[in-house]
Amino acid sequence: MNDENFIWCEKYRPKTIEDTILPSHLKTMFLEFIKKRNVPNLLLVGTAGIGKTTVAKALLNELDSDYIVINGSMDNGIDILRTKISNFASSVSFAGGRKYVILDEADYLVAKSTQPALRNFIEENSKNCGFILTCNYKNKIIEPLHSRCTVIDFKIPKSDMQGIVTQFFRRSLQILDAENVTYDKAAVAKLVQTYYPDWRRTINELQRYSATGHIDEGILVNTSENVIMSLLDLMKAKDFTGVRRWLAENSDMDSSELYDKLYSILPGKLSDTQSVAGMIVVLAEYQYKEAFVANSEINRAAAMATLMAEMSWK
Repeated sequence: MNDENFIWCEKYRPKTIEDTILPSHLKTMFLEFIKKRNVPNLLLVGTAGIGKTTVAKALLNELDSDYIVINGSMDNGIDILRTKISNFASSVSFAGGRKYVILDEADYLVAKSTQPALRNFIEENSKNCGFILTCNYKNKIIEPLHSRCTVIDFKIPKSDMQGIVTQFFRRSLQILDAENVTYDKAAVAKLVQTYYPDWRRTINELQRYSATGHIDEGILVNTSENVIMSLLDLMKAKDFTGVRRWLAENSDMDSSELYDKLYSILPGKLSDTQSVAGMIVVLAEYQYKEAFVANSEINRAAAMATLMAEMSWK
């Protein structure tokens, strides 16, 4: 059995734009690209798991375009441009029309060498090949690439939030029904709300909790808020070894989720206004650094160590 049949987030990845869960203005824009059969160079920006790669693949599949996917977090050096991308971009499409390169996690491409070279590749191959870049942190993409792409932010407006969550809740139930997993709707709703807007994480968690064949309120003790509470208990006890262990065990937690949860929950654990103000400064500083550091676990450990040392706890 291949991964696409086993891993739910691949098995149930939307194949068309119409099937994606997006704010209406984004879906309308992407459908217009398909209608005109013309996809410009794109820079898709948004948090992890929100659907950037899914949209890129769906667009090109609907146009029957030839494309390759390069993962920038694994192939981020200039050699990938000189070999795989160059060979693909310079050859003729068997399907006819333009070919495309999807550069997933393009914010990992080396900013001083690979990204400037990519700028030239985009210009030299513009008649034959288009580029779709996805990234979590657009400030890590050099400005000349911004100017050569249509930048689309996947941020969900507050006015659309409830509708988007409702759509994904219904999609989650459809997946569970298809997999013959019984469930408590309230538990599924809580899971969707907890990991919003990381749909990939949500589906992965549903698959993990479905191993017993049933999902109920028992899964709620393991949702991110409760996991964060266990971290705060370790920090209050000044148990740095425990904090490091927690960070290693939860290294897959998205940075925005981690810092957002700390920002929401931590003030209630601190004893005075000065500590709360200091906490905000520390979180802002280390969340900003997260976009640039080579090892995010070390950056997070530094943030937790600073909070443990400088904050007054209740």
